[in-house]
Formats: sequence, structure tokens, C-alpha cells
Amino acid sequence: MTDILREDRDHGITILSLNRPDALNALSPALFMALRAEVDRIAQEIESVGCVILRGEGRSFSAGNDLKAIQAGQKPPSAHFQAETLEAIERLPQPVIAAVQGHCYTGSLELALACDLMITGESAKLADTHGKWGMAPTWGMSQRLPRRIGVVKAKEMMFSGRTISGQEAVELGIANQCVADDDLLSAAIEMAESFTRNSWHTLRADKALINVGQNHFLNDGLIEERENGPGVAPDMNDRIKAGFKR
Repeated sequence: MTDILREDRDHGITILSLNRPDALNALSPALFMALRAEVDRIAQEIESVGCVILRGEGRSFSAGNDLKAIQAGQKPPSAHFQAETLEAIERLPQPVIAAVQGHCYTGSLELALACDLMITGESAKLADTHGKWGMAPTWGMSQRLPRRIGVVKAKEMMFSGRTISGQEAVELGIANQCVADDDLLSAAIEMAESFTRNSWHTLRADKALINVGQNHFLNDGLIEERENGPGVAPDMNDRIKAGFKR
């Protein structure tokens, strides 16, 4: 079973689905490698792909980084492969919509924040739980979340680790709209179609110009986060073990 499903629909819409539903689409190194391959391919398909939807199979978008893989010593191809994959998503010429239902914790929230837009289902639960595990962000949370919702709200979310609903995500400015779970994919497709009816050249230009303006100082912040951050806490493994026993 492939970790990423790709479906090319009419009107230039491509749907990428995280496909580890039995593991709540936990973000293993293998999943990231499959995702990166599709992202790199789509980046070259500007004549056939006008908009991308990123979603998760099953009842959750993703429960976050695969802690079992961390414990098992699984590693990505390079030290910052996951962070660089999120940056590749952000750099895609095409708009990217995250369709989020169920769990969207920590690494998966960072993944969703790398997308341009977000639609949440009513079941969505979003949180930054780095503090729960004694970890520090390296995939962009400290840079993208404040840019999305403002510094004060981002600090409160990150410091507390509290879970917010799909509707609160809209109220905070993380998401564009919240819909019933059964309508989530259709709402994302409807949004994507509203984009691809317009000039794809303009879509790509709009995204590039906005990102250049917004990210003028972002790259320095991303490098600071992953290269000069404090790393994991001494009790990280104990916290992970305790979490699995609950």
C-alpha cells in the first residue's frame, strides 16, 4: 500500500492523500519520501495541474510525527528532509489547500500550515504538542504559525499545547472555513475549482508575489529554528513511553 495516493481530477485539480489511516496518517520518514516525490513532480506540471488539495484518508488528517518511528530509529534521507519537504510544498507554483479532519497535531499542523489555505471539518482537532513531548519545533511552527495568526495567539497555542476545534481554527485565522466532515472534500474541490477557472498564470504569479513579500525574512527564521534550536528535552523518550501507556 502506497503512503501517498494521487488523484488527478477535472479542471486541473490534483488531490494528494496521506494514506496510513490505520496509524492516523502518522508522518513517518517513508510517507515524507513519498510525499516529496509527488510534490517535486507536481512542481514541474504547471500546464496540467492548477491547484492541489492535501488531505488524509480515514478519520484524521494526521496525528503528527510518527513517534514510534522515532523510537525505532527510523531516519529520513537527510537531517532536515521533513522541513525541506514542507518548504517544497510552500514553493509549489500552484495553490495548495489543506483539507483537515480529525487529528492535526504538531508535525501535521506544521504540514497544513505549509499549504496556502485550509478548510477544516467539524471534527478537526488542531494543536502544537511539542511541549508535551519535550521537543522544540524544527519544521517551521515558530515561523509559520505567528505569520498566520499573529504572535500573541501563536504563543498562547504553542506555550499551552491546547487543542482547538475546526471552527476555532477559522476564528483564529488558521483556516478559511469549517464544514461538516462529509462535505470537507467537496468544499475543498469547490474552492479549488473557483481558482482554476481563472488564469493559471495569474494564480502562480499571485502566489509567488505574496510569498516573496510575506517570506522576506522567513528563510532566516526557518534556518534559525532548525539549526540553532535547543533540540529535544532530556526526558523526551520517557515522555513518549508514558504517552503510549495511557
